This record gives sequence, C-alpha cells and structure tokens, in this order.
Amino acid sequence: MLHATIRRALPALMMVGLLAACGAPATNGGAGTASAGASSAAGATTAGSANTAGTGGELTIYSGRNENLVGPLLEQYEQETGTQLNVKYGDTAELAATILEEGANSPADVFLAQDAGALGALADEDRLQALPDAILNKVDARFRSPEGEWVGVSGRARVVVYDSQTITETDLPDTIFGFTDPKWKGKLGWVPTNGSFQAFVTALRVLEGEERAREWLEGIKANEPKVYDNNTAVVQAVGAGEIQAGFVNHYYLLRQLKERGNSFGARNYYLKNGDPGALVNVAGTGILSTAKHKPAAEQFVQFLLSDVAQRYFAEQTYEYPVVPSIPLDPELPALDEIQSPQLDLSKINDLKGTLQLLQDLGIL
Repeated sequence: MLHATIRRALPALMMVGLLAACGAPATNGGAGTASAGASSAAGATTAGSANTAGTGGELTIYSGRNENLVGPLLEQYEQETGTQLNVKYGDTAELAATILEEGANSPADVFLAQDAGALGALADEDRLQALPDAILNKVDARFRSPEGEWVGVSGRARVVVYDSQTITETDLPDTIFGFTDPKWKGKLGWVPTNGSFQAFVTALRVLEGEERAREWLEGIKANEPKVYDNNTAVVQAVGAGEIQAGFVNHYYLLRQLKERGNSFGARNYYLKNGDPGALVNVAGTGILSTAKHKPAAEQFVQFLLSDVAQRYFAEQTYEYPVVPSIPLDPELPALDEIQSPQLDLSKINDLKGTLQLLQDLGIL
C-alpha cells in the first residue's frame, strides 16, 4: 500500500535533508543528526532552517489534505525535529470555514489546504500573514499569492481519466464543455464534494463567467454522472469499465498504475488550448495571522518546500513538485507542456459562491 511504501522510504530522505541543512555529509546508513546550534541565517537551506531539527515545541496544523497522503510526512517531521504536531484533518472547505468561525480564538498555526481557493478565501478575510521572501522565492510566482500570504507546496493538473480499453483520445472532446453532449449520458463520473473539483468549478466561474459555469454543471448533471465518494473510486470505476470518463486530478491514475501496472485500463487525457479542464492548481499552505507559534510555523513551511518534502510529493504521491530542481515522475508531462488556462490562482477564492451554486443546482 502507498502508506507503507511512504513510511519505508521517508526516514532516509528526511535524514539526508536534515543533514544537508547543517552542511553535514550523510552516511550510507543515513545516520547522524542536524546541529540545533547552526545559524538561523540558513533559513533557505534544503530542509528549511538549520535549527529545524531538535527545536521541540509544538505546532497546530489544520490539514485539508488526506491523512493517508501527508500523514507519514508529518509524522517523520515530528520524529526528526522533536516538534509536537497537533494535526486536525478534514475537508479543505470545512476547515477554512472553521478557521473563519473561530476567528482570533483559532488554535491553528498553519493551514495546509488541498487547493489555492481556500487559501485565497482566508487571505481575503485577513486570516493569513505574509510569508518571508526566503520561502516565497522558492516557488514560481504563479504558484503563490501575489501578496505573499500563501505558497503552493505541490501541483496538480485537472484531467479527464478515460477507459483506454474501449475509447481513445480521439473519441474525447477538445473541451470540457464537450462532455455535456447527450452521448455521454450515463458514462461519466465525478465527486462534487471534493475540494479540487470545487476549486475547478470556481476557476470555471472566473474564466468563463457565472452563466457558462452554470450551463456546464447543468449539462453534466443532465448526463446523469455517477457520483463517487472520492477520486480514487472514479479512477477505479473507469479502469473497471463501469464508466468511460471522469473528472479528477492527474495523480490518482498514477497511483493505480504503480500498484496495478500498465495493464490497468485507464489513462489521463489533458485538455488543450487553455481549456478550463486543464487547470493546474496547487495544494498550498499559509500561516494564520493569529498563529501562536510563528517561528515553528515558518520552519514547517520551509520544510514543505525542502528537497525532502518535494521529493516526497514527486515520488510518493505523484504530484508536481513546485521547486524547479526536483525531477518529475517520468510518467508526467512537464508543467510547461500542459496547455492550462492563464489564471491567477489567488482569484479562485469565492468558494462560498461555488458551494451555493452547487447547492442551488441540487448537485450538493
């Protein structure tokens, strides 16, 4: 299973990164510790700050990312640094709403979100503080807040996963709007409750306007798509021939291919020409304006952009690293090859409007 694979691979990666932060060579066995007395001026080093290791203390994280995906990474960070992480897992949108409701009394120091939209919504309410340039400058400008209030930590492309046993790419429409054609009735799958799907709908509203977004949702709904609990279920249903196509992020298929091999009967289709269905979004993080453990929060965010964490996202969860020096999974097209729409991700912050639209149409 993915969780077990990650847990086996991570300790060595973590130790290499922590040693690199202190300028110490890693032994073949991965032994050694990072010096807690190293200069804090090394804040932009590989594993964040050199004094990340052994600082102790505690940090409260609200994570909209699934525990199966990021739990092993957070556990190893906790073990190697001595920092106690109090992690609350949940749906990204619900956690963002919780932070807003808690106001100044929120115990959260860091929000780890599944998509940029939720981070933008918090930034709009002045719930996030500006991040240091040493953090922001590690990431391309399109994957961070223009005001410096949040930063992407991994990239994910929207794709159409299709049944490669019965259809080919030439059978698929050139645009996401093509799937409203009645010929797709009963052949589609989606997860309206998923945060990444909701971020896509928000982007669709920004890119195409409210009426066009409503038309797409109504058209897909009229085609009676099968509703699944999660994106993995969509990909598995496509591979089993239960449906012909589904709307997911790119990495769900890669996980199935790694586990089942290339005989698995599904493939990803990347829409072109700036189509909204080719949106590249990010999972990201921000520090709350009311954070009680700001130095520890900054060290943690630095770590998420370290070589250790970026390799984890690239090699274990099959996402796009946002730090350019980290190699991609060979199965993935480069980000600059994806013909994604030109969109400031900070603009997809009206999650409330998207949820209302989905509710009005009876999709949620």
